Amino acid sequence: MGFIFESAGIALLYGLVGFVVMVAGFVVLDLLTPGKLAAVVWTDRNKGAAVVLGGQMLGLGWVIAQAIGASESEAGLAEGLFSTFLYGAAGVVMMTLVFVMVAVLTPGRLGATVFDDEGGRPHPAAWVQATMYLGTALMIGAALT
Repeated sequence: MGFIFESAGIALLYGLVGFVVMVAGFVVLDLLTPGKLAAVVWTDRNKGAAVVLGGQMLGLGWVIAQAIGASESEAGLAEGLFSTFLYGAAGVVMMTLVFVMVAVLTPGRLGATVFDDEGGRPHPAAWVQATMYLGTALMIGAALT
């Protein structure tokens, strides 16, 4: 029975590390886009913002899952948690770079474009950005295996 509680505790610790990484990703995306992201998604019900945020969170979840799998170490739990945090942070950095590069290579301000909900439908750029996040996450995840 003790093993079950120990495993649950370890899962909670990894979950907390993943949560911190996902919050960091949310904060960075909020800084890159117009308005307050939480209000834009939950109050304004902006579908483009929801698509981009959903793509980012799914991508970060994938990176964190791969980081946890790669973090199993004989050095112990602390090193595993730290490596998971660093790999997750690398995911946030790479996704931010992807967002900035797409913004540089496309017309208009990307943050504003992806939030354009004309006719109640997300701008195609929102889907592209969400897919870029997922593609980035798959690459980072592959590097960890």
